Amino acid sequence: MKKFLVIASVLFSLSEIIAQGFNGSIEFKYATQKDTTTNMYYVKDKLVKLDQYAKKGTGIEGSFLFDLGAGEIKFLNPKRKIWGKQKSETPQVIKGKCEVRKGTATKKIAGIKCTEYTVKNVDENTIITYWIADNQFTFFSPLIKLWNRKDKQSIYFGQIPNLPAGAMPLLSEEKTLSDGKLLTKLEATKIDTKAPDATTFDIPAGYTKFDQ
Repeated sequence: MKKFLVIASVLFSLSEIIAQGFNGSIEFKYATQKDTTTNMYYVKDKLVKLDQYAKKGTGIEGSFLFDLGAGEIKFLNPKRKIWGKQKSETPQVIKGKCEVRKGTATKKIAGIKCTEYTVKNVDENTIITYWIADNQFTFFSPLIKLWNRKDKQSIYFGQIPNLPAGAMPLLSEEKTLSDGKLLTKLEATKIDTKAPDATTFDIPAGYTKFDQ
C-alpha cells in the first residue's frame, strides 16, 4: 500500500507539471559545419530568457527576453551593456512542399522520451529529423511563432501538423537530401525543473536602452 501511494504521488506530481507547463532551464548545443555553441533557456510561466554563449569561453555573448503573454521580444548585449526591443522577423517562404512523416521509433533525450518525426523537402534538398517530446514544454511553440526565425530548423518544425501544445524537439538534425551531409544539429543536454528566480527576466542594472 505504501509503495502504491508513493507511485500515485509521483504520477500526480508529473501530471501537475504537465498541466502547468514547464518551468526551469534547458541547456542545449547548437552545431554547424564550422563550430558548436551552448545555449540556455530559462522558463517561468510566460517568460523565457535565452542566453547564447560565446564560441570560446564561458561568457554570454547575447540574450533574448521573450514575454509570450505580451508578445514582446527584447535583446541584451552584455559587451556593450545595452538592451532594446527585437522585431519579429518576416517568415521565410518555403520552396516546394514539405513532406512530414511521424515515425514509430522513440529514444530518450536528456531523460525524456521523444518520438521521431521527419520533414523532407525535395525542392530545397533538405531533410530534418526531429525527436519530439510531446507534453510539458508549452512555451516552445508560442516562442517559435513569436520569433519567426528564418532558419530551417524552426521553419520546418512549424510544418508538422497536429502536435500537442507542449511539443518540443529535444534533438534535431538537418541534412542535405542529395548526400546526407549534416548541416546543423540541436540537442538538449541538460534539463532542470527548478524554476528560475523572477529577476532572471529583468533588464540588468546599468544597461542603456538602444533605440533603433
